Amino acid sequence: METREIRQAYVDTLVELGAKNPDIVVLEADLMSCTNTGAFKKAYPDRFFNVGIAEANMVGLAAGLSAAGKIPFAATFACFATRRAYDQFFVSGNYARLNVKLVGTDPGVTAAFNGGTHMPFEDLALMRVIPRLVIVEPSDAVSASALIKAAADLYGCVYIRFPRKLVPVLYPQDESFSIGRAKLLESGKDVCFIALGSLMVNESLRARELLAKEGIDAGVLDVLSLKPIDSEAILGEAVKVKAVVSAENHQIIGGLGSAVAEILAENGFQGKFARAGIRDEFGEVGTQDYLVKRFGLDAETLAEQARGLLK
Repeated sequence: METREIRQAYVDTLVELGAKNPDIVVLEADLMSCTNTGAFKKAYPDRFFNVGIAEANMVGLAAGLSAAGKIPFAATFACFATRRAYDQFFVSGNYARLNVKLVGTDPGVTAAFNGGTHMPFEDLALMRVIPRLVIVEPSDAVSASALIKAAADLYGCVYIRFPRKLVPVLYPQDESFSIGRAKLLESGKDVCFIALGSLMVNESLRARELLAKEGIDAGVLDVLSLKPIDSEAILGEAVKVKAVVSAENHQIIGGLGSAVAEILAENGFQGKFARAGIRDEFGEVGTQDYLVKRFGLDAETLAEQARGLLK
């Protein structure tokens, strides 16, 4: 299977957008080597700003640039983009009705060796309660490029969350994407995994294969956009199956699991439902493979949850 880095798609897309629109600017909190944005700096040195390890200040500068008519993309680790710069993003960006695109990398267990302090299990919950904020998490390089372009075209604040490592390519290059629209990767008759982000979409696809060997037909819905969320697609798959499992690289509280639970409950879903994700824990140091299993995000655990619901 072909793999590509989402961070490279991010940079390539910004360079492409920068050539067409002189208002595109990029801000970094001294993590250019982690996000590869040196390519944008080389192409447009007067539109690139490294503010140093001062994330809250970076968001304030991004808000100022937006007020001056620019379209700022400001990136740092997701733990800092949310926990450390939350008030600045809330007030200076969102409350002020500006146009800041905030990028959080290394979400959840993908922070790996950076450890628990750098492992955001709560960023989606924090961002989801900000009024009118758009939240997207692409699942591969193709969807990342499309959603970054859509974010640039949309006036308003956006939080974009993605890992830096190589991930499988799930979509053809010409696939179309829209903010607020999910993609059905596989349809199922027994259970549906509703997944967000590359890690959990791919683990859900693996869980589908495991269940298929037992005669269980599982579907996989790639959410892509947590806010606005595609309620129509979620309900459309839910009515086809006996059970639904939400799958996220995040706490089960406040993120995708809560959003799906709200949709199902408010629309009278009669089947079984379970949330796969982090269960009220802090992160820890380890390889990503170890952490995926440690926190129950792996395909085997997803499949076991599905089996339990169907029993």
